[in-house]
Order: sequence, then C-alpha cells, then structure tokens
Amino acid sequence: MNPLLPSRNTLPELQLLENLLDRAGSAVRAECVLRVPLHGRELPVWRLEMGSTAPDAPVAGFFGGIHGMERIGSQVLLAWLESLVSRLDWDVSLQDLLQKVRLVCLPMINVGGLALNTRANPAGVDLMRNAPVEAHGYTAWPLGGQRLSRHLPWYRGEHRLEPEAEALIRVVRESMLHRPFAMAMDCHSGFGLRDRIWFPWARSREVPPHLAEAVALRHIFNSTYPNHDFYLMEPQSLNYTTHGDLWDYLYQEHLDSGDPGFFLPFTLEMGSWLWVKKNPRQLFDWFGHFNPVLPHRLKRVLRRHLTLFDFMLRATASWEQWLPQQEEARRAYRLAGLERWYPRGG
Repeated sequence: MNPLLPSRNTLPELQLLENLLDRAGSAVRAECVLRVPLHGRELPVWRLEMGSTAPDAPVAGFFGGIHGMERIGSQVLLAWLESLVSRLDWDVSLQDLLQKVRLVCLPMINVGGLALNTRANPAGVDLMRNAPVEAHGYTAWPLGGQRLSRHLPWYRGEHRLEPEAEALIRVVRESMLHRPFAMAMDCHSGFGLRDRIWFPWARSREVPPHLAEAVALRHIFNSTYPNHDFYLMEPQSLNYTTHGDLWDYLYQEHLDSGDPGFFLPFTLEMGSWLWVKKNPRQLFDWFGHFNPVLPHRLKRVLRRHLTLFDFMLRATASWEQWLPQQEEARRAYRLAGLERWYPRGG
C-alpha cells in the first residue's frame, strides 16, 4: 500500500513534515507563516531554513504544493529534506556547505488544497494564476487563467492576492531578494512525458533577461551529470503562456528594483503523463493524473530528483565559479540560447 496516498481524514505530507522537524531539532529553523482554516482546523504553512544566516550568503529556495493535487511536488522535497537532516549527523562536506549557503523551503504552500486534493486553494483560486501579471499576446482560454468562475479550472481570483500567494511572496522577499545570488526551484507535476525544468517567462514569448545564465546552469548540469538527460530545460513560454504567474511577478519585481544581485526562479514539471502511460488504470482516478500511484514507482520518483536538488544547492554556494559575469561570456551563452530556443530571432 502507498502510505502517501491521501485519505479523507489525514494529510500524510504534513505528518511527515512535522516528524522531520522533531528529528531535526535546532538544525532546521522553522516558522509557521500562515494558518489556513479548513473544516474546523487550522492547517499550518511551514517555512524551513537551514544553513548560513549571513545577509550576504547566496540563497537556494525550494517550493512545493502550490497546486494541491500535485502532491508529488511536496513529497519529493520532503524526501530530500529527510536526506539532508540524516546526513547532517555525519556528512562533514554538507556541514561545510551549509556554512556558505542559505536554504529556504516552503514544502506545502497550498496546504488547504493538499487537504482537499484539489489544484486550487480552498477559495477555489489557482495560485499560479493569482498574481497581478497580464500575459502578452495570445493566451489559450481558460488555461492561461480566467475570472469567469471559481467552478472552472485555472480561476485567477478577484484582483487580489490569496493568503497563500502573499505568504510565498513575503518569504521570497525576506529571504531571497536583495542577495548577491538566489535561485528558486518550484516543484510541480502534470505536463507531458518528460521532466521539464522551466524558467521565465510564463507571461510572454519574449527572450528572458537571464537567458545566458540559464544556459550556463544547463551546461554545468549536463556536463556534471551526463546520464541525467531525462530533464528538458527550456523557457516555459515555448509550451504556453499564462496570466498571473507568481514567479513572473517576483522576477519582474526584482528586475524593476534595479538590485545588482541575481535572482532566477525555475519550475520543475515532472512528466506525469509517463506514469499514466505505464499504468493506464490511473486514468480512472483524478489523483492518478498527477501523481505516481504504485509504491515502487513512487519510490523511484522520490529518489529521481535528489541529484538535481543537491546540484542546485551546490551551484548556489559556488555561483561565482560558473555564473557568466564578463560580457563576452554572457554574449556567448545568450547566443547559444537564442539558437536553441529562439531560432527566428530574439
């Protein structure tokens, strides 16, 4: 039996998270940033931090559970955090690494949606369509976000940020912006037969300002882990554009601020169609459209992305060694990105 399958009266991810906090003790700095009322309970949204508290330390942020139905995003983050906490007892290299870098994590942002097993939050709002960002050009309706009805998918809400979105924005502003270097990884599922790593924009098919840096990160990952070629890294807008993307909102805010520091958010889209292809019976279960159901496949997915998360943490700590800072290097990486993703100009 799969112990992480949801049931009416339990939220297994929250139990895993609270058990992890008990085990970690002072190694993890934990704060409840929001309480979501639901069915007579108040469900906590936890912010976890590890590592350096220096204001100039680079920051790696990991996020999951923005879409409650995509529970695997929270589950893979919790599996990785469990690994980190266990390694702290004996892994001197990890202890040294965390002296140099700050780790910020919101593993269960839409805790109400997780409890209800819905994509949207308890108010019916899709949090990734909720930010005050309007897409440029054509956007497929309703996929790109709609305000017609909360009873239809991809509902944006009524021109205000939902509490969960406000909590995420507040944590990113406090912990990640205005730092020399910060990267975010937001974990989702439910798109295609490949695991994709997306970077801004979601709102526009324009060439993103940090195309060169995204190409540089892709290069060092592929060079370091050539057997992990199951990831397809690309701009999100190559697939579709949307209104209201929270990461576009934060990314644009950082650009507008004129801050000289670096901030770039990524989204991991786990290819859930592959799980359905291997187990077609999942088509008859809405939960199975977005999550691995069979126990052996769940274990495989939980360990599949540990290398990627470790890489993101180490790349953040060592950002000065690979980030292109000379104009000549940036121009070369940008040209490589244009040739790969924008062959008709950009």
